[in-house]
Amino acid sequence: MTDAIQASYEYCRGVARSRARNFYYSFRLLPKAERDAMCAMYAFMRYCDDLSDDPAEGDARSAIERWSADLDRALAGDAPEHPVWPAFCASVERYRIPHEYFRQMIAGVSSDLEPRTIRTFDDLRQYCYQVASVVGLCVIYILGFESPEAPRMAEDCGVAFQLTNILRDVGEDAGLGRVYLPQEDMARFGVSPEALRDSRPTPEFLGLMRFEAARAREYYARSAPLVNLVKPAGRPMLRAIVAIYSRLLERIERSGFDVLRRRVSLPAWEKVWLMLRSAAAR
Repeated sequence: MTDAIQASYEYCRGVARSRARNFYYSFRLLPKAERDAMCAMYAFMRYCDDLSDDPAEGDARSAIERWSADLDRALAGDAPEHPVWPAFCASVERYRIPHEYFRQMIAGVSSDLEPRTIRTFDDLRQYCYQVASVVGLCVIYILGFESPEAPRMAEDCGVAFQLTNILRDVGEDAGLGRVYLPQEDMARFGVSPEALRDSRPTPEFLGLMRFEAARAREYYARSAPLVNLVKPAGRPMLRAIVAIYSRLLERIERSGFDVLRRRVSLPAWEKVWLMLRSAAAR
């Protein structure tokens, strides 16, 4: 391994350590090579996502377009100057991760730069695929799998995680003019976009949230066999991240869906406990 790649992995480890939150606890359960690859993937995706949060929309769009062009150059062997690329490219090559996943990720992030209308759950599922399922697909390539069922379950696992994120961030997203809940579901329960910016949950809002939480639970159940479809060394990590996200959904439900005025989260001690329990499971 060259000095440049080693330095790049160190940079990516630092990004994951300081920014990954839920994910970083589970990364620590992996062997070093896979842990470093996960950090490289995370650093790439974190930078990509951060570009969409630029308050100057025009600047953000230009930055994402440049990042997309840089990705194409990096994957073609002509990486631009950025500390993430050497580790990222080495990991993509080592684990043979399909390049299309990264382009889908950028497409999903780009779509957040303009007003989004999610009419149906199919629309939402496509968004979840671009910003979360492709992450799950990258993960199983790093962990290793043989079953042809694994990619489909990785997609479903990503949907479950993203639905959990959406439920947690409903109020915050509404304040930014972003509504990810399908219009067809909101109409069914009689919830307007304006109601998502109110700190007082209505019975209609609670009905909608219970419906969406049950949908997320369905996707967790559908993807549950995935843990045993990856190679044994990666199972504790995957088990841990599923446990952390499942517990977050449970915490949202137990709060009475109190997500319009605060951000529901898990304390660090609980994440560590779930990680240790996952490491000990067989």
